[in-house]
Amino acid sequence: MTSSVIVGMEEEEEDPSTKPLGRLSVFYYGVGHMLNDITASCWFTYLLLFLTQIGLSPRDAAIVMLSGQVADGFATIFIGELIDRFGHFKIWHAAGSLLVAISFSSVFGGCLPCSLLHNNSSTIETLSYSMFAAIFNIGWAATQVSHMAMVNCITLNSTSRVALTSSRNAFSMVANLGLYAIALVVFGVSEAVTKENTESQYRWIAYSSITVGCCFVVIFLMGTKEPRLRINLRETSRARIPWSYWFRKILYYQVAMVYLLTRLVLNVSQAYLAFFVIDDLQMAQSAKALIPAIIYVCSFVVSVMLQEIPWNGKRLKAYYCAGGIIWIFCGISILLLPRSINSYMYAISVFIGIANAVMLVTSISMQSVLIGSKLGGCAFVCGSLSFLDKMSCGLALYVLQSHQGTSPKVDVNIKEYFYFSVTRYGLGLVPAVCSLVGVVVTYFMELDSTILKPLCQPLLLE
Repeated sequence: MTSSVIVGMEEEEEDPSTKPLGRLSVFYYGVGHMLNDITASCWFTYLLLFLTQIGLSPRDAAIVMLSGQVADGFATIFIGELIDRFGHFKIWHAAGSLLVAISFSSVFGGCLPCSLLHNNSSTIETLSYSMFAAIFNIGWAATQVSHMAMVNCITLNSTSRVALTSSRNAFSMVANLGLYAIALVVFGVSEAVTKENTESQYRWIAYSSITVGCCFVVIFLMGTKEPRLRINLRETSRARIPWSYWFRKILYYQVAMVYLLTRLVLNVSQAYLAFFVIDDLQMAQSAKALIPAIIYVCSFVVSVMLQEIPWNGKRLKAYYCAGGIIWIFCGISILLLPRSINSYMYAISVFIGIANAVMLVTSISMQSVLIGSKLGGCAFVCGSLSFLDKMSCGLALYVLQSHQGTSPKVDVNIKEYFYFSVTRYGLGLVPAVCSLVGVVVTYFMELDSTILKPLCQPLLLE
């Protein structure tokens, strides 16, 4: 009996699906989401700002944002189901990237129907931007779901799965930094005096972002092979798994809640960061690019460091809770930060960057723990959790943006004051509360720490 166990262990160790991946494989995978990341960063950071600067009301701007998020949410469900049925991750990825590249320039490229109809009414503008926002997000969803689900079919090694996620997040930070470098140059060399100037600024940012992102998509498609994982499991483990299987698992709801809350923290804070820096703190215009850049530099460094850690379920929980606690303190600091000491925002942004990276990498890695070796439902899990993320973020931003500009001014002292504004709530209170709830849910989560192979092996060996 002992000898059979030893033989079984040797066979498992020889299984290539559980061996650590090489660094080059992790690199090629990591760059595959760069186009999505750089366009999403532009979407959440500058869309509301752009739409209000060209004359749309805060509510109309929120409608455009919500239309994109709703289209993205429903697309993730259907695309996830289709990927589980038919596979071909790279085809879905390429098709989605193509749709993103074609449609994104129209989101920031001015109102095309307005030019064709010679009508610049706010209704036509809102419908036009909403239509292109929906098309863009459908392509974005195809790329996201195929790329996220691919992790689970590339390897069964849990440490390497976290390494892939960390690499993806690290290059996400590179994409965001690239966006802010582009924005810093564009905002520095041109002034937005008129509506046409504003549209021209953001059009150049969009074109540059698409060009950079497409280059990395080509690298991904050339360097990454279509996942064809063949593991020593029963055929039923590779067959398509019905939705009801996941709905019966408590861990599915816990992971979904943690992922949803994490995305709310990141996306809502990102959407209101530029507003808060310029309107509430009245910092220099360059700060709306510099402060996000600091956040992403810190996130990049942390994401790289996370790749070198051997992971198990307890460590995922511990790191997520640590990131959530950091964000809680950051949120409180933002709520109480007066304009007179706005330079402290640079220090706060360092800790936001650290917390963002830790929370995002660990929350996504929890999905891989949930999926385990049930590869027949990996795309559905990623798609359904993304659906919850898109819908909740869209609704949250719509509600917040609908009340933008209605908050009263609160006197702090005779000379200096600040607003308890929607912007301050969106950047401080909402992420802090979501982080708190996420920490509580994670604390009571039971994660399996023994998935096929212990997570104590050296990472990313060739």
